[in-house]
Amino acid sequence: MAVSMRLMRFGSKKNPYYRIVISDSRSPRDGRFIEQVGTYDPKKDPVEVRFKEKKAIQWLKEGVQPTPTVRQLLAQSGISKKLTESKGE
Repeated sequence: MAVSMRLMRFGSKKNPYYRIVISDSRSPRDGRFIEQVGTYDPKKDPVEVRFKEKKAIQWLKEGVQPTPTVRQLLAQSGISKKLTESKGE
């Protein structure tokens, strides 16, 4: 089973709000997921990104592949830096 970290869209029309979830890559974008690890609200000023850091790092260490957008959000929030530091230990 190929597992990915990706965005799941919520909110109303023209007012998106996303959950960052761990899901099987074969399931639909808004379908079944394994676990929620964060949220992303692009409409707020400044943009709001929240992660459950321990859960996100745990899943990334297990080999979850983040989508390009989620990879940027991880870098923006500093989690990817923490992950590389923990791999260096």
